[in-house]
Amino acid sequence: MSDYCYYGRLHSLILDLFCNPWLSGFACYSSPEVDYVCRGDGEQLILDLLERLDDPDTVDGITWAESNGTVRTNAARPIERDLDQWPYPDRESLPLDFIESMPLDVPAVVSMDRYTTMQTSRGCPWPCVFCDIPSFNEGKWRSRSPEHVVGELKHLQELGYGGVYFVDDHFLLRPQRIEEICDGLIRNGNTIKWGCEGRVDSDPCLKMLPKMVESKCRSLMFGCESGSQKILDRLKKKQTLEQIEHAVGLAKKAGVEIVHGFFVIGCPDETEEDVRATFRFASKLPLDSFGFNRLCVYRGTPLWNEYVSRGLVDDEKDWYKYFKCSTIDPTILPGEEIHRVRQEEFKRLILYKFLHYPVATLRLLRHFLRTMSLKDVIYLVTKPFLGKKSGATRQEVLSRAVEHQEMKTAAADLTHLPDDQLAAAIQGSRVLQADKQAAA
Repeated sequence: MSDYCYYGRLHSLILDLFCNPWLSGFACYSSPEVDYVCRGDGEQLILDLLERLDDPDTVDGITWAESNGTVRTNAARPIERDLDQWPYPDRESLPLDFIESMPLDVPAVVSMDRYTTMQTSRGCPWPCVFCDIPSFNEGKWRSRSPEHVVGELKHLQELGYGGVYFVDDHFLLRPQRIEEICDGLIRNGNTIKWGCEGRVDSDPCLKMLPKMVESKCRSLMFGCESGSQKILDRLKKKQTLEQIEHAVGLAKKAGVEIVHGFFVIGCPDETEEDVRATFRFASKLPLDSFGFNRLCVYRGTPLWNEYVSRGLVDDEKDWYKYFKCSTIDPTILPGEEIHRVRQEEFKRLILYKFLHYPVATLRLLRHFLRTMSLKDVIYLVTKPFLGKKSGATRQEVLSRAVEHQEMKTAAADLTHLPDDQLAAAIQGSRVLQADKQAAA
């Protein structure tokens, strides 16, 4: 199953390794299995490297290890602005089977049509303190031409796809580009339902919402983040509560089928009242779905740099990690308190939606019932009221494994073992697994 390509943790790792020459060198040095680390856009870089494996010193944008273990860092290559030069991805060469679903914190299947993701632009120039995207793209926004985007969607329609999600960091940036994409899709008789995400302060682009819906835009996701203006300002979100209300209202008025709101809690300087204000604010918005995630800090973000200066993280020792801010920042409520408040407010939010938006809520649940069993839909709605369960779902087990800090630290410690100790540990593990299989 694929979600809407939520790759924050993976993206942070790619940022650290691909964009920071020092970290790239450290990866090559501490991991002898790594021969090359590519920094930045990879399309032409990979082709250049494959052609010049015997002479990697001439390939810009790589960090690599010589046969004697010496780590070399080549010059960076400029960011490529002509994204139309690359062909459409060959999705037919891999046995991929995608199911269109909501974000992981809203575990609902949206459609069983053949589904894929697509990128029409890269980057976002806004300075949100928790986001590494501006650093990864040097603060620049680059886009494919409307003709190139429309051409790929036509290609996907011919291949039988029914749903596409644009994984752009910020789609709602240039109204003329959006209008040309929508006009092209309408002219081509587009049948693919598509979705995207963007900022709420993109007022000129929000005027394109009716045309987006006409061209089959079915879902739109906004980074609302908080119901407290104080916290929005602390995160340097550069948006207001009024802008959030305006954007969500326009999207529903235009006929966008599913409008989703991303929120974060556990932010620096956030009080319990700020957390509760976020839930109250979200409940009054005409959102169809919403997610409330605890804020994490990733390397490469302004917040990480702040935490380094405050002595809360160590850049050299912690470069491979990410932290829930509430576990390291004394200005934030403890995790147990955040969880308690979130549980209480989630219940109120769901009840508020049923009481004040009954038609919209039932319409959304009916939509879920097209692709999910009644039992799963009931569980989705009632989960906040059930308290602790005796067992965990497969998705929850995987999530806990990823987020378990001790497991990540232990894995990172392995990279510092001498080669002979690491080889002995691996061989011992293989022998143990073989013994278990033989006994079974």
